[in-house]
Amino acid sequence: MKKLLLPPLLFAIFLNAFPQDMSIMTVNGAINPEKMGRTLVHEHLLVDFVGAAAISESRWDRREVADVVGPHLEAIKKQGIRTLVECTPAYLGRDVLLLQILSEISGLQILTNTGLYGAADNKYLPRYAFEESSEQLADRWIKEWEGGIDDTDIRPGFIKIGVNPDSLSSLHRKLVLAAVITHKATGLTIASHTGPSIPAFQQLEILSENGVSPEAFIWVHAQQEKDLNQLVKAAEMGAWVSLDGLHENQMQTYIGRLQFLKEHGCLHRVLLSHDAGWYSPGEEGGGEFRPFTTLTERFVPLLLTNGFTPTEIDMLIIRNPQEALKVRVRK
Repeated sequence: MKKLLLPPLLFAIFLNAFPQDMSIMTVNGAINPEKMGRTLVHEHLLVDFVGAAAISESRWDRREVADVVGPHLEAIKKQGIRTLVECTPAYLGRDVLLLQILSEISGLQILTNTGLYGAADNKYLPRYAFEESSEQLADRWIKEWEGGIDDTDIRPGFIKIGVNPDSLSSLHRKLVLAAVITHKATGLTIASHTGPSIPAFQQLEILSENGVSPEAFIWVHAQQEKDLNQLVKAAEMGAWVSLDGLHENQMQTYIGRLQFLKEHGCLHRVLLSHDAGWYSPGEEGGGEFRPFTTLTERFVPLLLTNGFTPTEIDMLIIRNPQEALKVRVRK
């Protein structure tokens, strides 16, 4: 079941020989970006909101989860999706062995992450996150890249952090700085659960102060910012603007956002996804699962009838994810 990857020393040699800007790291190893195909950049397969103090993989059975989640992944595979970016961070239900099982069942390429999630007022942060420095946290995340996650040989494909939707606290600034340090050491892109623009630009400022380009940053949940000029500003700086809460009841709103970004020449910095799913431990049958099919079944046809070309659609769901998630240091 488990695919063996290179040990840390050979992995380091491999990365030196294989140009970083040519690789995407999945739970089954590195692939060329051109193999990603249509990609959902922000989804969840299992999330457990019990909190960092009580989280444990003993709270779910991987085979039971696979029985629930597998058919949803097979459905999008049939619709042409080839890659899914699983954004559940550590202490919220990240289970990389489960992701390998689901990748094998579905045939999808799945990415997982390193990092810590400070949003929701720090409920999902372990005790050490409050005590350790940015450098110490980054060291933990870099070790997951170099040696694998949770005593496996599965490596992260990006950095996932989360901040509250207001001005950054000192703790959340520490998380952002840890992500910056990790990016400089690994080339992994930083995807930050953010929402409104104030913390987004504060994070971009931290990147700039530490010599990292906005191109290394995905503004997650950017659809929550009502002033669309702020999305344009971030995109023009080079950041990735992720409209990742697509729902069938919000499709016209998303069309409007995309038309605005298109008019300002920013589609090449935009990402699309549902933030859907997921299996919820503790709920009967895993709770209500929202499928990942709205984009392919309903939204892509709607884009075509609203003046978007097939080339622009491919940019949004194929080329932009490839560029955003390439493993390379961006200065």
